[in-house]
Amino acid sequence: MRIVNLAGDLHLIRDGAAIDVHRASGGRFPSDPAAIYDVWDEFVLWAKDPGPVDGPPLDLTRAEAPSPRPRQVFGIGLNYRAHAAESGMPEPEYPPTFTKFPSCIAGPFDDIRLPSESVDWEVEVVVVIGRRAEAVSADDAWRFVAGITVGQDISERQVQMRPPVPQFSLGKSYPGFGPTGPILATPDEFDDPDNLELGCLINGEPMQLGRTSDLIFPVPALIEYLSGIVALLPGDLIFTGTPHGVGFGRTPARFLQPGDELTSFVTGVGNMRSRCVGVLSAV
Repeated sequence: MRIVNLAGDLHLIRDGAAIDVHRASGGRFPSDPAAIYDVWDEFVLWAKDPGPVDGPPLDLTRAEAPSPRPRQVFGIGLNYRAHAAESGMPEPEYPPTFTKFPSCIAGPFDDIRLPSESVDWEVEVVVVIGRRAEAVSADDAWRFVAGITVGQDISERQVQMRPPVPQFSLGKSYPGFGPTGPILATPDEFDDPDNLELGCLINGEPMQLGRTSDLIFPVPALIEYLSGIVALLPGDLIFTGTPHGVGFGRTPARFLQPGDELTSFVTGVGNMRSRCVGVLSAV
């Protein structure tokens, strides 16, 4: 199953058409995409056989974040072996975890406003939680995932690494620093949801390319670890980590500039395109 948030309304994608879920279900399910995760199991059963429904051709230019108002947003650092190497860090024993504040969540085609000249890109597979998860085992973890989408963990590196204590959550939570979308695909849409290709380009130039098979902590391990400490709630997001090729790991370092177009993708999910706009102020 694939769903999309079109201008604030939940749609089911079928045969290239966008089906308005609220109308097609006779009002049974909400039009608000943020509300569907609280009734996810019921919605999935309905979506398997929604009846004779139709809709206009899918227009992804209207797409917004698939989970627009998550209660919790988790980020995982150093989770690809090659990215840990380019960061000059050993592979971690436990998933390095930070939070992105939910106010940073944006749509797949929204502009990224640059607060400084040291803003970096990090393409990521993002999972959306579909059931409350507490003390979930890795073997059961995928059952608690509503779906997979594309994300960028945009990072202001000065704030992120400011001494005496790094401020990951602040450096990664400026407005618009969490674009996600354009669609959400359920795990059963993939032959192997633990082996997905992802990457990003700037102005058409490849910057990152990787596969989730290179994750140090795959999605099931992340859910087991996080749910053993906190309750994961329907609609929550987990940014699962970024492959190698980020800007600060280059020689010389490279950062996003006004006018850059950042294209991000996960094969089988879709592409995001974000335009970078002028530096607002010094950090």
